[in-house]
Amino acid sequence: MGYYGFYYGLDWTYILVIIGAIFSIAASAKVNSTFNKYKRIRSTSGMTGAEAAERILHQNGIYDVGIEHIGGNLTDHYDPRSKMLRLSDATYSSTSVAAIGVAAHECGHAIQHKEEYGPLKLRTAIVPAANIGSRLGIPIILLGILLGGNYLLVQIGIWVFSLAVLFQIVTLPVEFNASKRALAMVEQYGILGRNEVEHTRKVLSAAAMTYVAAAAASILQLLRLVLLFGRRRDD
Repeated sequence: MGYYGFYYGLDWTYILVIIGAIFSIAASAKVNSTFNKYKRIRSTSGMTGAEAAERILHQNGIYDVGIEHIGGNLTDHYDPRSKMLRLSDATYSSTSVAAIGVAAHECGHAIQHKEEYGPLKLRTAIVPAANIGSRLGIPIILLGILLGGNYLLVQIGIWVFSLAVLFQIVTLPVEFNASKRALAMVEQYGILGRNEVEHTRKVLSAAAMTYVAAAAASILQLLRLVLLFGRRRDD
């Protein structure tokens, strides 16, 4: 039997990876189907995603954040470094309740940035460490295994990988808060009617599940590494 899970026979911990993958695939399919459903419903205000974003930003006294169009589908994001809100093909010029919800969500991040929202500051602070964890964690573990099962190196790899997991966990309150702000603002500022807000809520709830699934998959992957590490160490 090999070291850290490299042995003949079925490794039951692969089930954890499979469960994480199923969560992620299901969440991705759900957000796509929900967005596609509600992108067909035009808002009564007739505002585009870009116009809604501009109104929300200005209502919150934010005039130094730009709004620009980017390619892709649901690639929308707020870049705090350049203070730029980037809206995708399906959002920027669309007048659907789904597009307005996504645009409002990204505005929520811009408002978080302005208010120095704690979880956002924490997430931003750990981005460099998280990038290192996602890129180097597994390679360090594999290197430890290839070097004859170097316990210290494998342990370092697991700790490095855990930084990426921490980022996924910290992301959850940031995303949930941005969606909560978005739903309140689109109704308060007269961008969407009450019934339309319920449609938007479903879109943002489905989107939130992709972050939950990503966090769950990362946690399960980390759990698998810890289980394999502990088991092989006992051997």
